[in-house]
Amino acid sequence: MTPPRTPLRRHAVVAALALALVAPTVGTATAHASPADGTATARPSPSDRATAPLRLPRPTGPYAVGRDTLHLVDESRRDPWVPSAGARELMVSIHYPGRHGGGHPVPYTSEEEARLLLEAWQVDGQVSPAAYSSTRTFARSGTRPAPGRFPLVVLSPGFTAPRSTLTHLAEDLASRGFVVATVDHAYESVGTAFPGGRMLTCRACAPAEQPGMGKVVTEGRAKDLSYVIDRLTGGESSWRHARMIDGRRIGAGGHSIGGAAALATMTTDPRVRAGLNMDGSFHTGPDGIDGRPFLMLGTEVEHTPGHGDGKNWARTWQGLDGWKRWLTVRGSGHFTFTDLPVLAGQAGVVDPEVPLSGERSQEITRAYVGAFFEQWLRGEREPLLDGPAASHPEVVFQGVSPFKTGDFADVPGTDAPGQ
Repeated sequence: MTPPRTPLRRHAVVAALALALVAPTVGTATAHASPADGTATARPSPSDRATAPLRLPRPTGPYAVGRDTLHLVDESRRDPWVPSAGARELMVSIHYPGRHGGGHPVPYTSEEEARLLLEAWQVDGQVSPAAYSSTRTFARSGTRPAPGRFPLVVLSPGFTAPRSTLTHLAEDLASRGFVVATVDHAYESVGTAFPGGRMLTCRACAPAEQPGMGKVVTEGRAKDLSYVIDRLTGGESSWRHARMIDGRRIGAGGHSIGGAAALATMTTDPRVRAGLNMDGSFHTGPDGIDGRPFLMLGTEVEHTPGHGDGKNWARTWQGLDGWKRWLTVRGSGHFTFTDLPVLAGQAGVVDPEVPLSGERSQEITRAYVGAFFEQWLRGEREPLLDGPAASHPEVVFQGVSPFKTGDFADVPGTDAPGQ
């Protein structure tokens, strides 16, 4: 019997189908009319498309972006998927506000990680691992940190997706004055490089197909995120620039199961002051977040009240007892809030079921996620979150809670915006 398609399995299948759409758009070269002058030009051949350079959008903030990579080992826990492997391991990319000038370019991901990801998405041969792994980023290693102390945001990717899929958002937040830690959870992606030449693949995929495993994954990731916070803000931090972090201002967010994990983290870790879920089904309730703000940002098809997974979000919405927003984006797909539409669009992807372009996808994601953390980790009132905006007509406000004058009363650092 085919196992039931839980939200984890359904979203993994969506991932494969989404990039499989590259195939029909990178076929043999044909002539087409140029919209500028009507002359016939040649469409790029499959080999040209496969090796064409890809690039992330430029960050919008005033800071340069630095990036470090950490390997963290939680000796207090055994890995839940491969107990014989020993302690729970995590790989973390830290993007941080830096000074302009200096540093060295950093790769988007390794070529082997790219190969495994493209194979899982069924586009190996359509996009080369070399082209994907060398995607242009804006972060640099060895960048001198900017002066001051900054809020920390921890981000968790979707199930089977590596942390690299949240890079454009992490870079943009760092350029705006946040330290951002994106986390790879061992054995939960299609392939993540760990020290010692190890490539850990998705050993959690088969167990996660079983009923009730969404809650197990969510709660496990919540422990992972709290451990990352421990190692970045504790007395013996694992990061060389830990002094940049203001431990009073911490947010958590993620895509898909990573977004569900953000809420689960808030229920057990009072240090997390604000949470964000980008199109993930919830597997735990909001009990215990005690009025802290939460943003639900999802697709119109799946997360409109009364449609798709809307009942799941409606239950959580009712339990949130503080500032909250439920937003959906017209024309979006499950991966709209990641790097996928940006890079797939450059490879020629045309998905009739997800008409929102990669450019608009990243603009909307950066605008609303950035505004949320600006408001709740810096205390800077963001009108974009108050209601529909002419600049973003695709964004629909499904649920709005009242904004009370005292909402900023306990937000640290409101007397020093931008620090």
